[in-house]
Amino acid sequence: MKKLKLELFLVFLKIGAFTFGGGFAMIPLIEREIVDKKRWICYEDMCDILAISQSFPGAVAINSATIVGYRVAGYGGSALATLGV
Repeated sequence: MKKLKLELFLVFLKIGAFTFGGGFAMIPLIEREIVDKKRWICYEDMCDILAISQSFPGAVAINSATIVGYRVAGYGGSALATLGV
């Protein structure tokens, strides 16, 4: 489980560090990493996560990272994904 949380943190750190243009510019990268490469979440769930993320106050990338982290690795994953972004 620690390896999964570390991997989750590193994925979102990479996305946050190398993406310019704000939260909406990160959405395709999050989708590619989480849905296509890692297969942690299916495409339909990612669409739901994006819809929920846009309804909360704050940046959509941070909200998405928080929800994805929770779905993948619980509260610890949520915190690490959020910190990574």
